[in-house]
Amino acid sequence: MKFVVASDKLYKHLQVLSGVLNNSNTLPILDNFLFEFSSGKATISASDLETTMTTEVEVMTEDEGNIAIPARILLDTLKSFGSTSIPLNFKIDDKSLAIEVTSEQGKYKLAGANGSEFPKAPEIETEKTIKMEGSVLASAINRTLFAAGNDDLRPVMSGLFLEIHEDKVHFVATDAHRLVRYTREDITSAAAGSCIVPKKPLNLLKGIVAGATEVEIRYNDSNAFFSFDNIKLMCRLIDGKYPNYEAVIPKDNPNKLTVNREQLLQSIRRVSLFANKTTHQVRLKIAGSELHISAEDLDFANSAIERMSCNYNGEDMEIGFNSRFLMDMLSNLAIPEIIIELSAPNRAGILVPAEREDEGEDILMLVMPVMLNS
Repeated sequence: MKFVVASDKLYKHLQVLSGVLNNSNTLPILDNFLFEFSSGKATISASDLETTMTTEVEVMTEDEGNIAIPARILLDTLKSFGSTSIPLNFKIDDKSLAIEVTSEQGKYKLAGANGSEFPKAPEIETEKTIKMEGSVLASAINRTLFAAGNDDLRPVMSGLFLEIHEDKVHFVATDAHRLVRYTREDITSAAAGSCIVPKKPLNLLKGIVAGATEVEIRYNDSNAFFSFDNIKLMCRLIDGKYPNYEAVIPKDNPNKLTVNREQLLQSIRRVSLFANKTTHQVRLKIAGSELHISAEDLDFANSAIERMSCNYNGEDMEIGFNSRFLMDMLSNLAIPEIIIELSAPNRAGILVPAEREDEGEDILMLVMPVMLNS
């Protein structure tokens, strides 16, 4: 088999797929990219058994067949050519599977593997389908995934929960200490359903899906397929029942604090440097139109306090939060002002944008308090 391809074009496509690769695989064949040829194009795949991603690239070939090419050495070689478009001639020995690559600079040889050994992505039979803009999916991932857990004992919390209704979709992530519910009211579906998608495929998607006009998501009980442009991604879903997240969202929050998001973020960022390195606790003291943000580390006699103006309706209150959680939430919003809804020092705080950034979206962030030092 022979094919010719531009180095920069091939590298761009392989870079997208490279996020699927693991440093150590149980199957040696997974250290390769699978190239499948038909007239004028190559379909290239990468897999770790849980996630498989496929893309198509135009090549000059009249051959049909497949070959598995070692991923790391191919990526590093293509990267070394830089952004210059250099024609690369690939010649593959069908018997020995030896690969010879010829460029203007020289000749390179490497050993391929039998493409038929590469695991096949499962076919979906019974499925449900939903479509959305790529920018919407990217925004949903960016707004929520940071709140997903890392606890191996609770795998359902380590992914993103898609709760699909006929007239809206909830994207939910939680680690039991914080929760984000991102709702799109401009997405419709023919049938209701739900699934829990792992972090890895979502991290792969968020960097490449934003420019896609439309993303089609097909899912069943065990797998989900994302299709857009010339990219297809299949992932195995997390099995289990997602916790009843609505039950932990307090409905009656009479105390409402409206404050500039960026000012609050920068203030917490500075003050938290003086907080206890185990609890990362910051104290919010709200009275009238003033918000005091403080932290202390008694072991090292460190402390800090800042004051900022705010708009507050409610009873005077002191409440403690993990500063890292607050900073994560504030960093993943882009709106100028936010509202923090509170009911009591021992109950969860709700953080919502003061106004919608996008007409079709609704964002709610929840953070559990930490016990204040006396």
